[in-house]
Amino acid sequence: MFEISIPVLNEEKILRKNVLLLSDFIERNLSSYTGWKIIIADNGSTDQTQAIGEKLALDYSWIKYLRLEEKGVGLALQTSWNQSTADFIGYMDLDLATDLKHFKHVLWRLDAGDDLVYGSRLTKNSVVIDRSFIRGFTSRCFNFIARHYLGVHFSDGMCGFKFMKREVYPKLYSGGAKSKGWFFSTELLAVAEWLNLKVYELPVEWTDSVGSHVRILPLTVEYLKSMNKLKRFKPDGA
Repeated sequence: MFEISIPVLNEEKILRKNVLLLSDFIERNLSSYTGWKIIIADNGSTDQTQAIGEKLALDYSWIKYLRLEEKGVGLALQTSWNQSTADFIGYMDLDLATDLKHFKHVLWRLDAGDDLVYGSRLTKNSVVIDRSFIRGFTSRCFNFIARHYLGVHFSDGMCGFKFMKREVYPKLYSGGAKSKGWFFSTELLAVAEWLNLKVYELPVEWTDSVGSHVRILPLTVEYLKSMNKLKRFKPDGA
């Protein structure tokens, strides 16, 4: 049993279409897994996202709508995962930038014993489509800083495609993965390394979203501040 949490904020234009695309893919390609759910984790939308999400949950038993009034991707995921009873939990971005074919690889690795599997756009086997130079350059710089400042080795902390055994999530949270914002995605990998969990890097095919909401400068400031907070949790010798 697995759950896919999708954090959303004002996504009325693509919410229904993309959630149903994901649902259809799972039904057609992962039929051996039962009891799966898609969690729409709405963190403070002010458009029609709530109405659309509630209607999806009403129409499809495997879709759940979760409403939070406070904004924050990390907060949305933490709230969703704290309520989960699934064997495997994780998240992906609503724009479906990561090719859905990789779900099979994720589940294979978790079934085989890995604790956490994360998608990477920055390995030699990754395929990245339509990404601007500035966004690619910024991502590589951020990951370089994170690796050296936090003493970790992951290649891509920012990719929105991460899954884990539910039993390891409380360990990650208590170990410092507590950011309410975007940095939570990177915290998961850093803390997993510090705790010597079995982490698998999955090269992915990834297509940049034309309508991305990410603003590079504010995001960079948030990441640097959050990185400094996280380092305080680093165990001696890690």
